[in-house]
Amino acid sequence: MISRGAHAVMDSIMCAMMNTAQWRLRHDVVSNERLLTYIQECAAHDRESYYALPKGSEEMGWRQDGRHLTWQSPMQNLHPANNRAGADLYDTDVPRTQSLKETPTIILLHALMSANDFGYRRIAGHFNKKGWNVLFPHLPYHYSRRPRGYSNGALTITSDLVRNAETLRQSVIELRQLMAWARQRGSRRIALLATSYGAWVAALTLSLEVADFAILLQPVADVTYATFESPASTVMAGLLKRNGVDPGVLSRHAHLTSPFNLTPKTPSHRITVIGGKYDRLSPPESLQLLCKTWKGARYSEVKQGHFGYGAMRCAVIESERYLD
Repeated sequence: MISRGAHAVMDSIMCAMMNTAQWRLRHDVVSNERLLTYIQECAAHDRESYYALPKGSEEMGWRQDGRHLTWQSPMQNLHPANNRAGADLYDTDVPRTQSLKETPTIILLHALMSANDFGYRRIAGHFNKKGWNVLFPHLPYHYSRRPRGYSNGALTITSDLVRNAETLRQSVIELRQLMAWARQRGSRRIALLATSYGAWVAALTLSLEVADFAILLQPVADVTYATFESPASTVMAGLLKRNGVDPGVLSRHAHLTSPFNLTPKTPSHRITVIGGKYDRLSPPESLQLLCKTWKGARYSEVKQGHFGYGAMRCAVIESERYLD
């Protein structure tokens, strides 16, 4: 059993890495004027319009090369590597019965700055044995979408809050596209299993799409806390405050980005949120409150910080209550 102190050390090391990445991109810090202009532009949006699927999905240029699926991202930016969305596909070889011909799909969403996909491939293998296909999307600026000269996922969360918001928007829209692709392929049951940043993306998507079930590991729930008070955002918070950005301004965008401001379309009894007892990035108190806000979502807690393997082990066990 790893001690609480060991978990604190692990989290501190990972937070130091994130703060270092933010410092390297310190020149990208958003101005207060640009942020206020963006928030004003978004004020008229609701989640349906902000995260709307583009028309003409057949024009997205979907391609499958072996196990890798790619398509044109509906949101284009200055980094060409990020303009083409991608996902790894792991098809099950378990034969379906005559009474259940349809093969269900589970989508795994990785954490911010995820170092590699080794663990996710093992999890994919587990669900393949259960008769589920698995999709592993590469979230913006990660893996195949990492721009040259940047570390994996470094551009996803920085002191440029406008880019952060647009990247989150891009992530949600692409996840909706991937769910639609899986349905067209024949999957009526589509589930989400997501970690940290990926769980934030999944949480927002649940207000727009019906999932068979969803398991969210330590999602971002309190956006203001994550931006200005989390130990993983110390550098970012300092840069923003120096530029005159007030934390309270984020409440004006919360109707689009905060899980607390949404009602899932997925039935709450089919949602599990997993927290870490010692987590200071996604505090367990905020996740417990999120479950209450969602009126019936199940909360489970493991003895770890934000980083560790206990939450994923718990998630795999928790999935058994939903698979059949």
